[in-house]
Amino acid sequence: MTAPEPARPERPEKKHTLLQTLGPGLITGASDDDPSGIATYSQVGAQFGYGLLWSMLFSYPLMATIQEISARLGRVTGQGIAGNLRRHYSPVWLWSVTALLLLANVINLGADIGAMGAAVQLLVGGPALLYSALFAAVSVLLQVFVPYTRYARLLKWLTVSLLAYVATVFVVNVPWGAALKATVLPHLSWGGASIQALVAVLGTTISPYLFFWQSSQEVSDMDTHEFESPLKRAPKQAPGQFHRIRTDTYVGMAFSNLVAYFIILTAAAVLHAHGKTDIQTSAQAAEALRPVAGPFAFVLFAAGIIGTGLLALPVLAGSAGYALGEALRWPVGLERKPYQARGFYAIIALSTLLGLTLVLLHVDPIKALFYSAIINGVTAAPVMLLIMLITSNTRIMGEFTVKGWLKWLGWLGTTVMGVAAVAMFITLGR
Repeated sequence: MTAPEPARPERPEKKHTLLQTLGPGLITGASDDDPSGIATYSQVGAQFGYGLLWSMLFSYPLMATIQEISARLGRVTGQGIAGNLRRHYSPVWLWSVTALLLLANVINLGADIGAMGAAVQLLVGGPALLYSALFAAVSVLLQVFVPYTRYARLLKWLTVSLLAYVATVFVVNVPWGAALKATVLPHLSWGGASIQALVAVLGTTISPYLFFWQSSQEVSDMDTHEFESPLKRAPKQAPGQFHRIRTDTYVGMAFSNLVAYFIILTAAAVLHAHGKTDIQTSAQAAEALRPVAGPFAFVLFAAGIIGTGLLALPVLAGSAGYALGEALRWPVGLERKPYQARGFYAIIALSTLLGLTLVLLHVDPIKALFYSAIINGVTAAPVMLLIMLITSNTRIMGEFTVKGWLKWLGWLGTTVMGVAAVAMFITLGR
């Protein structure tokens, strides 16, 4: 039995600005508003108006809590979610969860790549399929050949693209009184369509690939810093790291939900108010804005699809690479050179290629989003259950098991997602 790797030498704590503190949590939160998410939020706003704005307030603490717990898992153990499942749980759990994650991610990648190509076509004309292929190729090349420390800075700046959806609200006419009332006074119709829309919002907001990505990013981030070790081996680093994780995660998730709120609000104020309730894709939402809200709102919305897609593709493909790579005990990490992690980068390239193939085969993007939402809805609750079991286990987490309100909110979120999955299946036949 090999001796445990010694902790790296300690270094004095130094203060960081808020921008320096933000990293995995900000990127994870921003990537949640990918083109597929934009389509879902646009559908909800167009169909139900302001009726589901409250869901963004409701989902925020649940989303932020499970992401913080996922980040802690990676930072404490030095392993991502799949790595911990491989070491401590049955292979049945590991491979079932990994297979569902890969399937959902490939479908999501296809939907996002197709939406980005369609958005460029709306803006400048030309062949959407060619644009989609170029986006897929650029995303893979950046992940393989640009070191993570530089790539992460690029991803941070890409989060600025989400501000397009905040700006869009201020160039359309919004009845703020009605919108704010709907935000703080929940109203839910118990009809099948309303329940399915709520489940879609929860599934889009609280998605398994986000758990895997942020957990593994904490490990990768730690590996790029000489003086940082898994907290089980370097407990003195825990207070500073937990404070950074909480700040990063809660700011990142707040940014994510705020942007999603503005997308729903824009669709409600412009599309629903003018009777355009049948919106199926993000590109359709952008196109529908043009005659009603004007060309500037259309350009902002369409450009945002491209920016968020560039941010989401590496997160979707990267989370697939981390999950399968850890499950197979392969070297993983975006900071590694291509020859050091051939399998990891091959998974990233293959999952992106499979997503692009769905676009080239003209797979119906509406059905792709539908099946992706079902898979995410089915996968989220079991993955959250496993995360809660892992982070409550002293054998795995040592003295850093989740406790107090963090633990109770984590279990509440797990229960909500489980109930949402059951409700989705009950209402599918209606």
